[in-house]
Amino acid sequence: MISNISKRYARAFFEIAGEEKKLEQYYNELHQFSSMMAENKDLGGFLANPIFEQDVKKNVLEKIIGKVTLSPMTVNFLKLLVDKNRIDVLPDIDTCYRLMMDEALQKTRVTVKTAFPLSADMQQYIMSNLKKLTGREAEVTVEDDKSLLGGIVIGVGDTLYDGSIKNQLNNMRNLLGEAR
Repeated sequence: MISNISKRYARAFFEIAGEEKKLEQYYNELHQFSSMMAENKDLGGFLANPIFEQDVKKNVLEKIIGKVTLSPMTVNFLKLLVDKNRIDVLPDIDTCYRLMMDEALQKTRVTVKTAFPLSADMQQYIMSNLKKLTGREAEVTVEDDKSLLGGIVIGVGDTLYDGSIKNQLNNMRNLLGEAR
């Protein structure tokens, strides 16, 4: 459940990015920093802890920002989150921003799970059919899942298309159990 605070901050940053026509650039920068915080729990905990002085947090933030390439707008946004003690909701802001960006750019995020690596031709075939199905560009993430045994599972938003052998065997097991 994403809070209204996260939505407001994401919407404000999204609107600025839209005015500057840098939706994807700002998202990538925001996501990059959010991922850094997720990977380093101590950093996130430090920046979100109200015990530490704001100046100390900003100095640490400045040192981190010096190591990565971020636009001045993203830097100012991150500083604002630290100032307002909202840096802890950055993952939710990241998620909200991505959803708004996908809607604005008419993109759909798709997860494809297979028991085997997909060829480039198969990936292209899946992407073109997903574009026909959704009417949007598909941004596909392919994951190997050996537990599927074979076949493919495609997740488009909240919809799951399960064509895996594992699912088919489970369906057969359920049908045989009902026949007794």
